[in-house]
Amino acid sequence: MTAAPPSRAQEIIRAKREGAALDGAQIDAFVRGLVSRSWSEGQVAALAMAICLRGMTRAETTLLTRAMAASGQRLDWSRESWPGPLLDKHSTGGVGDKVSLLLAPILAACGAVVPMVSGRGLGHTGGTLDKLESLPGLSATADRATLMRTLRDAGCAIVGASARIAPADRRLYAIRDATGTVESLPLITASILSKKLAAGVQRLLIDVKLGNGAFCTRPDEAGALAESLVAVANDAGLPTRALITDMNAVLGTSAGNALEVRESLAFLTNRAHEPRLLEVTLALCGQLLQQGGLVASPADGEHRARAALDRGDAAERFARMVAGLGGPRDVLARGEALLPRAPVQRPLPSPRDGVVGAMDTRTIGLVVIALGGGRARAGDAIDPSVGLSDVRAVGARVARGEPLAVVHAASEDSVDPALRSLQAAITVADHAKPLPAVHALVQA
Repeated sequence: MTAAPPSRAQEIIRAKREGAALDGAQIDAFVRGLVSRSWSEGQVAALAMAICLRGMTRAETTLLTRAMAASGQRLDWSRESWPGPLLDKHSTGGVGDKVSLLLAPILAACGAVVPMVSGRGLGHTGGTLDKLESLPGLSATADRATLMRTLRDAGCAIVGASARIAPADRRLYAIRDATGTVESLPLITASILSKKLAAGVQRLLIDVKLGNGAFCTRPDEAGALAESLVAVANDAGLPTRALITDMNAVLGTSAGNALEVRESLAFLTNRAHEPRLLEVTLALCGQLLQQGGLVASPADGEHRARAALDRGDAAERFARMVAGLGGPRDVLARGEALLPRAPVQRPLPSPRDGVVGAMDTRTIGLVVIALGGGRARAGDAIDPSVGLSDVRAVGARVARGEPLAVVHAASEDSVDPALRSLQAAITVADHAKPLPAVHALVQA
């Protein structure tokens, strides 16, 4: 395969290396080279490093986002007549983050249409598609006919991105991951938004996670990412807001694919609402319903979302979505029994009386990976049954010997290392500082 013309590629790399702003023609040439592979991996890596070190202006980042979105197929919903606004949510990732499984059917029950293009887990954060596919028969790789039919019937569909959606991002991300340039704010912004622009939704809300289990561990990092995403998305023509939410503890009471689906079923059927998970979910729903014009204010949206949850309407929408994607048709009645269960379950006892004082949430996510429930590298196989359940919340009072969490493992050999890591990751103290579930709203 021939490399890009030396003058063109090298001039673009040199310009960014020297701190110049790239124009539309230069960015388009780079994105075309990504897709056609006329830019070598070395050339792509060199420009990615130059961007990482020198940055990009807001205008440059918008140009890059638009070019990457246009590098492949774009979903066009305008030829169809839909009963409500097309809404979507994206999370920057965390541990136990099962909000998409709840939010999509709640929004659908409130009159929205939610074609949610989601991803798989990588690193210490879990992936929504892996969680859904722990249900037997369900495939999140849906063709257009299945997607349309499911959206018509359920009002929501959580599916994976086709390889034809933003192919420039697919190649660029793989090279960034191998060259230490994942942390570049402009490249993160373009990567997230290019896929959302290509998905063709009308309104977007981004859940930027902040804390020791998130990509952004400091408030200034989360604020900068949220502001970049909101500014560039709106500049590119997609009305977008961001909520910065907390990830200093497992969200909910479980971490691990089938275990999180089990918790989601209990949530949707009103058998258990972990308070922080409920607060975050309703806050996100409230914002999106107001963005879509379905309610007058986010507070009204939260009330409407809670009513849809309480009535069982959201659970019914979830059941229709699962059936539409090939999963069990009796998921509300038998879903928990149908989910895979790990053969070994062992509690982590509290070492003393006190309260759960803090969590090293990233380490907890890595425990799930070590058990086999996540991926260290793209393409790794996962065990959907393993993970953690009954995770006690920060601030919960515990007695000596009382379980702080329950480890679900594939074998006895993997339990003891998991328990040792968890013992170090969950602190029991005399007092605990309350964790706010929602930190801030960022809007244009």
